[in-house]
Parts: sequence; structure tokens; C-alpha cells
Amino acid sequence: MALAQNKLLFNTMVCGLQIFVLCLLLGNSSALKMTIPSHRVNGIEGQPLRLEVVYNFNVAISDIQIIWLFEKPPTDPKYLLSSVNQSVVPDIQYRHKFTLLPPNASLLINSLHRSDEGNYIVKINIDGNETKSASEKIQVTVDVPLTKPVIYMEPSLGVVEKKGNITLKCMVEKGTRVVYQWMKNENPIDDSSNGSMTINKDTLSISPVFKEAIGNYSCLVTNPISAMKSDVFMPTIFYGPYGITINTAEGQKVGKVFTLDKGDAVQLYCSADSNPPNIYSWILKSNNSMYPLQYGRLLEIASEEVTQKTEYICTAYNNMTGTYDETHILVIVIPKGLDQPAQKGKHLSPLAVITGISVFLTVAICIFLLWKRFQPHKALQRKLRRRAPRIKARYRKGQSVTGHQSAGDDFGVYEFIEYTSSRGTPWPPRRRGAADSDVGQSQNTVTIYDVVQHVPEQNEEQQDDA
Repeated sequence: MALAQNKLLFNTMVCGLQIFVLCLLLGNSSALKMTIPSHRVNGIEGQPLRLEVVYNFNVAISDIQIIWLFEKPPTDPKYLLSSVNQSVVPDIQYRHKFTLLPPNASLLINSLHRSDEGNYIVKINIDGNETKSASEKIQVTVDVPLTKPVIYMEPSLGVVEKKGNITLKCMVEKGTRVVYQWMKNENPIDDSSNGSMTINKDTLSISPVFKEAIGNYSCLVTNPISAMKSDVFMPTIFYGPYGITINTAEGQKVGKVFTLDKGDAVQLYCSADSNPPNIYSWILKSNNSMYPLQYGRLLEIASEEVTQKTEYICTAYNNMTGTYDETHILVIVIPKGLDQPAQKGKHLSPLAVITGISVFLTVAICIFLLWKRFQPHKALQRKLRRRAPRIKARYRKGQSVTGHQSAGDDFGVYEFIEYTSSRGTPWPPRRRGAADSDVGQSQNTVTIYDVVQHVPEQNEEQQDDA
């Protein structure tokens, strides 16, 4: 029991000793402590500036000394003023420049000038049982507020696309330590964002110039005490014409072919993207010849004034760039009722034209193949070839009866002819192979056979073998 009490007493003494040593160390380290809000302060030219300093101590003292020095490298520090307790001793050169109200160690600079830029050093000494010191350094910059920047372009009259270069300059009348930021359509521009753009502080160069360079440019300028932004500036770039099109009065885009009902009229508008606006003209093309019609974007066409198919050409010319573009339209006049109402005034679809041509060619090929396969004379020839063996056999069988020397000489296809003559007219035999050789002159009706097609025996035998 006694051993436990002695152990507890020992631990308490050790703990108290540790606390005493810690308090002693803290007391020595915090005998004088000085703090400042910032080591860098920005001032405005012509305005006062206060350099804030806060200090405290926890020991008994008899005297407090505050000293302010000014350092501007590479020169040595200069004495400004000092105080001991409540007494202030300024440098005569700066007695109207600075104000110190001890025991407050903050320094007031009554009116800033550009020459006041530099490092301000404050030192505090306290005297008690022993002397303690602390010091800090504050860097002061003096700037002039920025005025609103203005953008100028060179050349001021504009440039032609792909032929000229543009230089934009951001001009600031007043201000110090200006930092420039270029923007296009409210987005910052970096050197790497566009290969044709180059930034050098207050200058933005565009080389070469393209239509895509058109936009709203602005310049943002900043310094440590202010920031200002210029008005939007749009550079003048001449370009075009691009994307020439023809539309109706209702704004409907017209293709290469336009159908117009007989008796109707239509107004066509030609347009293209360019700067400055284009000069438009309409041309009539007929029989490989060109006939100028009129100038201007509008062309009114009446069906009575054109043939069934008439081609018109719209040209757009830019006198600044020296370039032009054109588009063609074929106007077809058709009687009313032939086209569907939904298709009135509309151009023929290229897909519909291709489909129609494909269907026509397919039908034509099928008709040709059918005609070639089922030609009448070919069918008759095939029929005769199939009947030839039977006819040949019939003639061979009748050879012994007719008394002919060779039935093969008379083998063929015969035409049956019946001829009627007047009484008493002599009848000379007109055709070889008469059926009745005893026909006399007194007969009125004569029947003969005429050879329509002779079938050689050799060919027939080859066909039989086949």
C-alpha cells in the first residue's frame, strides 16, 4: 500500500516538472511575437497605403522601440523613422511622407508614388529583464489603374480571304504591369488553339486569313489592382460567294429541275454567302447559246414566256474578291392535272429519275428476250422440222405408186392451189408436180401443188439422226 502511494507521488512530481518546463519554454518563445497580414501589398498611385503590423509580448518590459526601414535593391536600406515608447523620430527627408502612432507599429504612407515601390522592413525591440527583437519585411508595389482597352485593326479597311493578313492591337491608355488576354466569342485564345493565329502580348496576328476567322474578338487587360475588358470587335474579311442556291418566294429550296403548271408563274430568288453582298444576274441558255436576262436576285417566270423545257443560270459575283459562282435550273412547263398537287412546283427527285430509267430498261430487255424467243418464223421452222420426217416417209412409201424415179427430188413442202378458168381456155401446165396429169382443157377447176420450201434429204437425215 505504501509502495503504491510512493509511486503515485513520484508520477505526480514528474508530471508537474514536465508542465513547468513546457510553460518555461513557451514563455521564452512567445516573449515577443509579431505578425503581418501579407508579405506583398499592392498600392494605387496617388492613394494612401497602410502597412499593418500586429505584435504582442508576455513579459514585463520598460521600453518599446519601433523602427521602419526602406530597401530598394540593389541599394542599401534607408532609415525612415523610429519611436521609443510614445516618442517618434522621423528622418527629416520623409517627415511628411510617413505616419507612425506608437505603440501601434503600423506605418501609413500618405501618398504613393511609383518611386515608393520596394521592401519595407519593420523591427520591434522590447527591453525588460532582457532585450527581445522581431522583424518582418513587406514588399510594396505601386500600380496605375487600367483604362478601358480599345482594339484597332491593321489594315483598317479589311482584307480579302486567302490573300491578306490581319493584325489586331489592344491599346490601353493608362495602366501599369498590364497582362493581356485575347478572346474570340468569349472564349480565350491560346497560341496553340489555331495555327493561323499568333499572340504577342497586346498583338494578335492572323495569317493567312480565312472566312473562319470571322468572329467577335475582345481583349481583357489586368494588373494587380484592376481589370478592364474592351468592346467586341469584328474584323472585316471579304470572302465568297459560297453555297449559291435558288429558292421560291415561299422560301422553298429549288433543285436542278422545277416543274411549272401551264398558265402559272413563279418567282425565283438567288442567294449566296459573301462579304460584301454579291452582284446577281440571270441568264437564259438555249441551243448552246447564252442570253442575258436581268440583274438582281429575283427572277419571275411565267409559263407563257418559256418553251416546254428552258434552262436558266443564276450567277453571283463578288467584286472585292474577284470570284463568282453559278447554279443552273431547268424549268419544265406541263399541262395542269398531269402532276400531283403535292408535287406542284417541286423538282424531280434524282432517285425517282434513276428508278424510272431502271424500270424502263428492265421492261425493254424482258420484251426483247420474249420476242427473240417466240418469233413467228422461228416457230414455223421448228414446226416444219418436226413434221419433215413424217412427210419424207410418206413420199418414200408412195414412190413405187407414182412411178417417179426418185421421190427425194420432189421432197418438200407443197402449197395447195385451186385455179378456176373459163370454158374453152387452154390450160398450160404452170407448175411442176401437178397432181392430175390427165387434166384437159375443158375442165374449169384445176388443182396444183406448188413447192413452198424444199427440204434436202441429206439435212433431213441428219436431223433424224439428231
